[in-house]
Amino acid sequence: MADIILEKLEGLQKRFENISDLLSLPETMNDQKKYVQLNKEYRDIEPILEAFNKYKEILSNIKTSKEILSTEKDEEMREMAKMELDELLEQKEKQEEEVKLLLIPKDPEDEKNAIVEIRAGTGGDEAGIFAGDLFRMYLKYCESKGWKTEITNISESSSGGYKEIIFNVRGNGVYGILKYESGVHRVQRVPKTESQGRIHTSAASVAVLPEAEDFDIEIKDEDVRKDTYCSSGPGGQSVNTTYSAIRLTHIPTGIVVTCQDEKSQIKNLKSAMRELRSRLYNIEYQKRMDALSAKRKTMVSTGDRSAKIRTYNYPQGRVTDHRINLTMYNLNNIMNGDIDEIIEKLQIAENAEKLKESAI
Repeated sequence: MADIILEKLEGLQKRFENISDLLSLPETMNDQKKYVQLNKEYRDIEPILEAFNKYKEILSNIKTSKEILSTEKDEEMREMAKMELDELLEQKEKQEEEVKLLLIPKDPEDEKNAIVEIRAGTGGDEAGIFAGDLFRMYLKYCESKGWKTEITNISESSSGGYKEIIFNVRGNGVYGILKYESGVHRVQRVPKTESQGRIHTSAASVAVLPEAEDFDIEIKDEDVRKDTYCSSGPGGQSVNTTYSAIRLTHIPTGIVVTCQDEKSQIKNLKSAMRELRSRLYNIEYQKRMDALSAKRKTMVSTGDRSAKIRTYNYPQGRVTDHRINLTMYNLNNIMNGDIDEIIEKLQIAENAEKLKESAI
């Protein structure tokens, strides 16, 4: 392992011990923001050091095996030591790669919860139906991960699909996984309304935003206009008779957020404020992502929502992710939420680019 990597790991070891001491101080515990930040840094460093300690253990075993080979006279013992050494050298190479990958700087937003927007694009009614299909795909995927979902705004289309649907996702490392879904998703299939059996192409856009924490951004009361109105859509008798829906307008930026999913105005206001905070926070975050996209060949997690990222071809049962030229023939499974393999391959592609950038 290169000296520069060893120096970095030794520095992380010292920082880890320093954070451990800081977390036990009363003044740190009394400062909630500082405590959360230090605790997150502690959890980020811990797996790196665990992998490094495993690497050092392998090196120690390699040294022992080599000593046996240089001193042992018994051929059977030498043969066993040789087999063990070959296995250890293979483990050393794999463990070194794992340590390098763990050293790649992580996006600090990856651990956050996410806000997902799905909007019907070109293709008329079929686009709205496809938006609904994507929504169900993500719901099943989130369910398989044990993540919690909460719809905050929904606009149904006449065809039974959605013009727009916005929902929150909460769980471990949600944004770091779902961020790969941002972009334009295209579907090719024969619509139910098509009598001639012709294949129709339509699209829906997906945007995934990191959900901002309370201390990530401050919103002044005087900068927000709040309007209340009657909710529309499914939800029972009280939906259209009580002013429970909330519309927030951020005056300096013109950003408008609505929430009408809950019957309680207080709950809708809380959800709307959370989304507004995230949208404002995302403006600065997007600038960083745009800077990264200029360096990288693949449009992985760059936040470019206008880019066509994936095609779902029903006649061929095919799904193609255009960012990494990945084609899979298990469309039914994917539409039922089995998208782990796609995301894993996107993560591998992004990590490979990050390794080149960092020259580890």
